[in-house]
Amino acid sequence: MPDAPASPLRLTVAELDKRLATFVSDYLKDKSPETRGTYRRSLNEFERYHAVRAQRPSSRFRFVEADVEAYKTYLMQERELSQVSVSTYLTALRRLCDYLVARGDLDENPARGVKGNRRPQSHTRGVLTADDVSTLFDAVPRMTPIGRRDRAMVALMVYAGLSEVELVRADLGDVDRTLMGTFLRVQGKGRQTKDESVPLDPEAVDPLEIYLMERDDADPAAPLFVSHGHRSTGTRLNTRSVRGRINTHLRAAKLKKRGISPHSLTHTAALIWLTSGMPVEEVRRRMRHGTLETTMISFKKQGLLKAGE
Repeated sequence: MPDAPASPLRLTVAELDKRLATFVSDYLKDKSPETRGTYRRSLNEFERYHAVRAQRPSSRFRFVEADVEAYKTYLMQERELSQVSVSTYLTALRRLCDYLVARGDLDENPARGVKGNRRPQSHTRGVLTADDVSTLFDAVPRMTPIGRRDRAMVALMVYAGLSEVELVRADLGDVDRTLMGTFLRVQGKGRQTKDESVPLDPEAVDPLEIYLMERDDADPAAPLFVSHGHRSTGTRLNTRSVRGRINTHLRAAKLKKRGISPHSLTHTAALIWLTSGMPVEEVRRRMRHGTLETTMISFKKQGLLKAGE
């Protein structure tokens, strides 16, 4: 019968690195690549914190609740991270400790009793007004391939509620033109397959079709949005590229300010639909959300919706 695990647990930097590798590859093997990547990136901060503590034997991280509390304080006070980020990092550490318990390194999870900060009840990202949307489109060039591509991306975000990752994962063959209208098959964050079909209103379809008219590739597996740079022409855009392009146009339109981000365009779609009289349940379905309650509260607090809507 194996000996009971020693507690508290003290891991060297190399030992922690090995545990992290197997945590991601084995313990999270049933999760999507995006989920595994999120956990690994979140644990990068803990790995750095652990390495600094490991240099001072008297303050080495011991995987006890007091040390997890100290890590939380570090995230809040020294790193000055947002409430959401602190909660995300602690969730990742909690899952890592679950893994250490499962493999017998720990008797119990020391992070279980350390709660993350409460998430804000309303969205921290703002939305664009109708005038803002017009100003944004005016700032995106019409006469260049890059400009026409970017106008199509903005339109799909503002008028179809698509996210950056959904734009990046979309292929030419995902555009489905039917007698009932145009749809785009999407693979959302954390999803393994393209299992949802998003209806595209004319405001979203027109800029997309203009952009696709000049695309030479007909392979359905080709990316829907590609780079038009000299060295990377035809390669799939990544989320950083999409985010950078949207931010460029937000700054050009003088709309970039606190609370306004590329994700604000996605939230704007919900506001457009709600103010046009679309039923809340239909808006929720189009946004692919479990609930629109938080969004509705946020809009009403900002005076964007009347109390009765």
